[in-house]
Amino acid sequence: GSLERNPTLALFGVVALMLFFHLEALEVSIMEARNFITAREMIDNNQWLLTTMNGEPRYQKPPLPTWIVAFFGLLFGIKNIVALRFPSVFMVFILGVFVRLLTKKITYDSEVSLLAGLVAVTSFYVFAIPIEAPWDIYTHAFALGGIYYLFKLFDEEDFYWRNSLLAGLLIGCSILSKGPIGLYALFLPFLIAYFVVYKPKNLAAKILPLTGFTILSLLVGGWWYVYVRYVDPASFNHIINKETGNWGSYNVKPFYYYWSFVIQSGLWTIPALLSLLYPLLKNKIKHSTAYRFSFFWIVFALILLSLIPEKKSRYLMPVLIPLAINISLYIQYLFVSFKNLKLVERLPIYLHFSVLTILALALPILLVRYADARIESPWFVLLSVVALTTAILFIWYLMKHNSKAATYVSMAFLVALLFLAPPLIKNARSNPDFNPLTELHQKIHDIPIFTYDYIAPELIWDYGAKIPLLSNRTDQKLPDSFYLFIQKGLRDDIQEELNQYTFDAKGIYNLNVKKNKTRLISHLFFVHKT
Repeated sequence: GSLERNPTLALFGVVALMLFFHLEALEVSIMEARNFITAREMIDNNQWLLTTMNGEPRYQKPPLPTWIVAFFGLLFGIKNIVALRFPSVFMVFILGVFVRLLTKKITYDSEVSLLAGLVAVTSFYVFAIPIEAPWDIYTHAFALGGIYYLFKLFDEEDFYWRNSLLAGLLIGCSILSKGPIGLYALFLPFLIAYFVVYKPKNLAAKILPLTGFTILSLLVGGWWYVYVRYVDPASFNHIINKETGNWGSYNVKPFYYYWSFVIQSGLWTIPALLSLLYPLLKNKIKHSTAYRFSFFWIVFALILLSLIPEKKSRYLMPVLIPLAINISLYIQYLFVSFKNLKLVERLPIYLHFSVLTILALALPILLVRYADARIESPWFVLLSVVALTTAILFIWYLMKHNSKAATYVSMAFLVALLFLAPPLIKNARSNPDFNPLTELHQKIHDIPIFTYDYIAPELIWDYGAKIPLLSNRTDQKLPDSFYLFIQKGLRDDIQEELNQYTFDAKGIYNLNVKKNKTRLISHLFFVHKT
């Protein structure tokens, strides 16, 4: 239909409605705060290579995403949350485009390739990751772009150098976004699956372009690491040793921790699970070779991720990329065969849409109960009407055995939910003690400010400037008067340490949106010599 004639526009429209309109609605997350602080310090210190956070070296993450954020900060203001969030959210669209292009390349099918792009951008962890972990969306979107051009290099008999250089540039950008993560979790399993299923053609003729691809990837991705290692070796080595140590000792989970990965796809959980029934589906799905490829890609990615002791749910995000291709191939099979399937094969799909129908009907109640949504808000009224209409359409289309229409309704429902719900959540701040630091920076003028112990990155970001750690001061002579943040009230050990000073309480700063949370609380004291 018209969607397939304008696939890029369709993807852009979906991502824009889902994510672009309420970029300021959510509070800044801990990972975002780290990225934004580093971007702010790049601008303030005019130091774009030796990255810092709160004045301390921050080499844990390479700088490409932070440079992009800093560029938007320079253009639109470093306090402009909408501008700072825009590039990472835009990368969701780029990821969707490359999922569609890659699927088109392996199937030559416009319908299933657009479907794959839409499934990818509407998978929960894909659209949630820019807020939770801003670097991840960059590294995986760039890696997927590199994969697409490498596939073209393997598969086609022309434009060798163009494809190899574009692949090298994009893989290099992936490395410069989050180190080797994109390579390990997305690129390597792709490569294994490709060699198992497709076996590259005429590889001997492509040795030089492949060498060019490898060199360019390493140059683009690696120069910053070499530079920092040369200029600031002590900090670099300390950070690298700590980070690599974490892989085996931090957040250690059992091997099978990732086996529930289909849940990360959110809306697509049940179709995702069904799409993995490889023995049952391999001869039924229209594009059987593409299906084998996406299935093996998922399996190899899962195995490689499971081998690393450190496990976090967000590390699964790259698995959602081949999973989106897998789901779209299965859904296309349903579009054609649903009416003729045996009841036992239709039942899980009925279950899928029944769950969505119940969710749609329950949504207004859930918003009032858990998000303190105001019933009189026009956003709430509109969302309730959309939810009720969606539930009716699900029932209607399932009675007609029209899984295609029901699938597109489910996507439209998710898009509407993400477009209409944020203004309701934004107005639902339920913590009466909420007290931001935004005005504080102006109030204290030229008096130095420190933190005694750890202070959450969100608080530093909200304050608008560095809050150095007292113990990290190089000049140990303290000023006669200064402000001091203390995390858990006034403690005896601080007064003992600074016994010649008087502590005057100046207020409690609290960025917790919900009551009874304690992480984002800091007590401010004016400390002066008696």
